[in-house]
Amino acid sequence: QVQLVESGGGLVQPGGSLRLSCAASGSIFSIGAMTWYRQAPGNLRELVARITGGGKTVYADSLTARFTISRDNVKNTVYLQMNSLKPEDTAVYYCNADIATSAWSTDNYWGQGTQVTVSS
Repeated sequence: QVQLVESGGGLVQPGGSLRLSCAASGSIFSIGAMTWYRQAPGNLRELVARITGGGKTVYADSLTARFTISRDNVKNTVYLQMNSLKPEDTAVYYCNADIATSAWSTDNYWGQGTQVTVSS
């Protein structure tokens, strides 16, 4: 079995920073793209940032200047550094990854989510 476990969420004041982590564990052969999504109350889940197995990154247009995605392939972990946080960044942040458990089997996995609240 494969699990994705997010951490690092919490309450932060506007202008502050947080670093989210998402660690994959279990029977992992390889990991492809790893993606952060977020969902605010009443809104659809939206893509925040994605990083491929080769390190290519994609961001939501409005977040490029403030958020940075990175990964540690040895630790099977993806990170999201969030700076200059705004109240509108408040959401549950979810980790998603394409994980191969063998050379011929790849599935898409979701973490349980971590709450980020930006408020004074």
